Amino acid sequence: MAKIDHYFTLLVERGGSDLHLSEGQPPKIRVHGAITPLEGEEVLTHDFMHSILEEICESQAWEQYLESGDLDFAYEMDEQSRFRCNYLKQKNGLAAVFRLIPTKIASLEQLGVPEIIKSFGHLRSGLVLVTGPTGSGKSTTLAALIDYINVNMSRHIVTVEEPIEFVHSNKNSIITQREVPIQTPTFSDGLRAALREDADIVLVGEMRDLETISLALTAAETGLLVFGTLHTNNARKTVDRLVDVFPADQQGQVRTMLGASLKGVVAQLLMKRCDKPGRVAVNEILVSTPAVSAIIREGATQKLYDVIIGGKQHGMQFMDESIWSKLREGIVSPLEAYMKAIDKTRFKKFLPEDQKELGNATGGGLDDQ
Repeated sequence: MAKIDHYFTLLVERGGSDLHLSEGQPPKIRVHGAITPLEGEEVLTHDFMHSILEEICESQAWEQYLESGDLDFAYEMDEQSRFRCNYLKQKNGLAAVFRLIPTKIASLEQLGVPEIIKSFGHLRSGLVLVTGPTGSGKSTTLAALIDYINVNMSRHIVTVEEPIEFVHSNKNSIITQREVPIQTPTFSDGLRAALREDADIVLVGEMRDLETISLALTAAETGLLVFGTLHTNNARKTVDRLVDVFPADQQGQVRTMLGASLKGVVAQLLMKRCDKPGRVAVNEILVSTPAVSAIIREGATQKLYDVIIGGKQHGMQFMDESIWSKLREGIVSPLEAYMKAIDKTRFKKFLPEDQKELGNATGGGLDDQ
């Protein structure tokens, strides 16, 4: 048993999601969104941090971390407990953040995400993006969608991840999981190779550079179904981000490709529940229609707002509508709804009097997020 397993065991016992270890600080955990120190634990010294971090890390990766100051990998404590590990250096020395990865993949029904997300699993080709800030459950939603395909269809699914989080076993589909940089050097290398691996579906863990995004668009155009993630808050920003990565002289062509290949965007946020401990996902959904394709080709992404609002019959949903339904059901508090909403003026009237000053301080425009 590794020395660090002591902290992982406490994290699991207390229902936490993340463990923070930082030289010169006591260990801390995140439970339901809030970070608190682990009671009764000592401040972490340099020598102790060095020993516990090195113990669970491959020697080559450890050397890489000492040289570059950053490292991502996965660690399995036991069959029930797997962690995404991020090593970093900070002004006081060594540090690391560990995210608990559930070993049991939740279903789309258990996650409570909109039914339309299932339909993206039935597509034969195109690009589907799951977006949201760090820690918004993008990987969890994608894992549920991949599992739905795995159970219900016979496909070859290739995933390119850094690191591999959810481990899938073959059911009706074949799943090939590749980790960056262990089994493939980069996301773009893994995606390029997938084109030669008789894949039907490719999941790209992160679309973070021009080469990966360009390859994803090409793969989607040539008949693969590509799932990817981006750190954007809504559908409009997602389209803009994809286009803006490219040089100005290529953006017209990229808009044409994106208009043809983008099949859907699922933007996701996690909100703190007020009815019981835990968090709940809220989603904005964009589904490709001829109108959406035309808007993307024109570069008039500001029109997507109206298309989403008017596209309920296609399964579309605006983020504020999802937040509104959770507020109406008593699942989230008025303050939580206000803080996460895009059009804050709609939610301000529900704030208790003593919180309205906070509302004034945070503004109320459509461009707040």
